[in-house]
Amino acid sequence: MKKLLAFMIGLSVLLLTGCADKPEESISDVENNISTNAETDVPTESPTQQEVPETELETDSETNTESENEDEEENYHTGDASLDNIRNQDNIGDNEILVISFGTSFNDNRRLTIGAIEEEIDNQFSDYEIRRGFTADIIIRHVQKRDNILIDNVETALQRACDNQVKNLVIQPTHLMNGYEYQELIDQVAQYADAFEHIAFGEPLLTSDEDFKKVEQAIVNWTSEYDDGETAICFMGHGTEADSNAVYEKMQNLLIADGYENYFIGTVEAEPSLETVLEAVQSGNYKRVVLEPLMVVSGDHANNDMAGDEEDSWKSVFENAGYEVICLLRGLGENEEIRQIYVEHTQTAVDSITDTNAE
Repeated sequence: MKKLLAFMIGLSVLLLTGCADKPEESISDVENNISTNAETDVPTESPTQQEVPETELETDSETNTESENEDEEENYHTGDASLDNIRNQDNIGDNEILVISFGTSFNDNRRLTIGAIEEEIDNQFSDYEIRRGFTADIIIRHVQKRDNILIDNVETALQRACDNQVKNLVIQPTHLMNGYEYQELIDQVAQYADAFEHIAFGEPLLTSDEDFKKVEQAIVNWTSEYDDGETAICFMGHGTEADSNAVYEKMQNLLIADGYENYFIGTVEAEPSLETVLEAVQSGNYKRVVLEPLMVVSGDHANNDMAGDEEDSWKSVFENAGYEVICLLRGLGENEEIRQIYVEHTQTAVDSITDTNAE
């Protein structure tokens, strides 16, 4: 019998019974049966096998990530994949924190960003085992084909938790915002509603007003050495067609309101566009431009759309406009202050399970 006691969108708690076949029900079906408490590197073991779909997922562009052609020959080296702990081990125990990311095939940056977030969470929660899941099957296939390393997709990671008889499962996404992909993740996890006693969702990076202030301070602190009055500091996000794309404008408005008028926010695939950012920079008296991704990882978009040598890259466009350009190829996951926000969101999710158990 199901014991569904709570599910919180953004920070959701599902109270359910043991490991059983996953029910065929949607998130709306789950919500109709529960009450809502919503407030708004280490070498790894041999990877387990999983069925990875042959079609690319419709991934939401809101997620600080890359799109890549798995069959395209790479003429660059992304680092040693064996240094990345892919966290797909069994023997999990009663408590698990499953860190869900879109993913990246850039090995070193995956370890320095996603891996660093996972490590930070691991250090904070000694009573929980930390595991990884990627939403982008195309990236999983690419890494498997190139490096012979298989990272769990979401379904495999959830089934692994079920097979290991996990009782308390926390899902912590590394998503930037609550957009299409985050909602799809909630739907997918809902299919496992009978598998665990408790399920709690942590929030994406930019959720509350306090989150925006913390991220603003983190990126300002991170780039302070370039803030000399003659340099425009431009952060490139991904962008999405979802309403959640408004986070970029909100961050831009916050920076301006707090006096950081030489900071600019743009996106690859939405608004503010590169053209919008260029026009804003040209309205000031800047000699240099610093480019940096507003994405958790520094993957394909950062290396090509932002820092690439093609004529339509951000670097080329600003150089052709007469600016000296400095590209900082580092993802937000490399920033300790950003990682701490994810830890805080995980803590809130863990506390929700603890509080429920105490009732």
